[in-house]
Amino acid sequence: MPPNGLSTTPTSAFATTWNVSPIPQITPTTGQSTTTTTAVDTETSSSVTASYPCGGILLEPSGTLFSPFYPGHYPNNARCVWQIQARNNFRIHLSIPNLQLEPSNNCVYDYVEVYDGPLYTSPLLRRICLSSSYSFTSSSNSMTVLFSSDGSTTSSGFRGFYSAIEPEYNETVALFCSADSMQAVISRSYLQSLGYTGSDLSLNINSCRPQTSSSAVTFNIPHNSCGTVKEVDTNTFIYSNTIRAHPPATLITRQKKLYVTLRCRMNQDSLVEVIYLANDTIEINKLQYGRYDMRMSFFSSHSFQYPIYDSPYRVSLNQELYLQVSLHSSDPDLEVFLDTCVASPDHLDFTSQTYDLIRSGCVRDPTYHAIYSPFRNKSRFAFRAFQFLSRHPLIYLQCKMVVCRVSDYSSRCCRGCLPRHKRSPEENTQEANVIVGPIQLKK
Repeated sequence: MPPNGLSTTPTSAFATTWNVSPIPQITPTTGQSTTTTTAVDTETSSSVTASYPCGGILLEPSGTLFSPFYPGHYPNNARCVWQIQARNNFRIHLSIPNLQLEPSNNCVYDYVEVYDGPLYTSPLLRRICLSSSYSFTSSSNSMTVLFSSDGSTTSSGFRGFYSAIEPEYNETVALFCSADSMQAVISRSYLQSLGYTGSDLSLNINSCRPQTSSSAVTFNIPHNSCGTVKEVDTNTFIYSNTIRAHPPATLITRQKKLYVTLRCRMNQDSLVEVIYLANDTIEINKLQYGRYDMRMSFFSSHSFQYPIYDSPYRVSLNQELYLQVSLHSSDPDLEVFLDTCVASPDHLDFTSQTYDLIRSGCVRDPTYHAIYSPFRNKSRFAFRAFQFLSRHPLIYLQCKMVVCRVSDYSSRCCRGCLPRHKRSPEENTQEANVIVGPIQLKK
């Protein structure tokens, strides 16, 4: 196994699906990210910069993650973040059979942190640094692992194994989130045990009614209607609604009220469930992490009327290329901003051989220029096919978009070029990476 800090083992347990345009090829960015560190050569007193794969997004049902250069010594000043995401209703099991870090009783030098969901917005399960074996199980289908080292002593680091745990299919309530809506499915047998039927249930707005089958009652709830409430919490957008059922208004009743609170956080895919009894009311809380639907396509001209469906897209050197990035969401209070766009000959590697068109909102390619879009949910730009393309048979583009609230004039979308920008956890934006290509020079 190459010492790249990331390995995944595909299985047939499940497949992750992204809503994307079929041609040109568009896929989510998965796998490794890159960390750059700067050290000082003690003999020459010169600085040396080194880049190495470190962290990433893990979408496979099982896989491996390990500290950089494992089993060799990891570098100083490393910071690696792995985001493990499983399918809806799955859990994640992580085992670290051996951990060798710089010794510290309080884990203040080198350490590994495991979060029960997305970084910063989820509970910290544990910070570990002492030589031992460890095991963790998430309460959702999301888990984050953070590795940090300081500027002194290093060791062999760690290697971890994760796998998705299939759900038990006896859940009373299931929640699924998409870019436009949430879907709640309630078991009919569970409702019958409480003395209710599907017709007894209602949302924040009574006119939105469910569909009833032989086994379940299903609510399809748009993010922008049926009384859905939108909130902002740290760096996530939250859409919430409540399913209610009340017993008949009689003098004496032994039937409990039912409240099912539904929340979709548009950040990462995970699910948290809490069920408890409270006097005369049954409260069920369901939280689902989702992602906005981003699509990117080439177009034939600056009018953006005719998308390109050829794959690969064959172009001439210096030909003007037109691209449009679209955010597909029923929420009208969102806008999209193109933060970074990078070219690479390998759709799995955007760190080794790359060419920047724009980075952190700052234009790097002299032919790149933004094109006015009359729609807030669409970002348009153009550039000319460049010499980088003539040295490789195929080229792919990876672009990072940021989703912001239209009314938030302090958001990332309104701040333009930030050459030294570091996004804080409190910034109310969502980021998404998509890949488009391949592009090929005409012979």
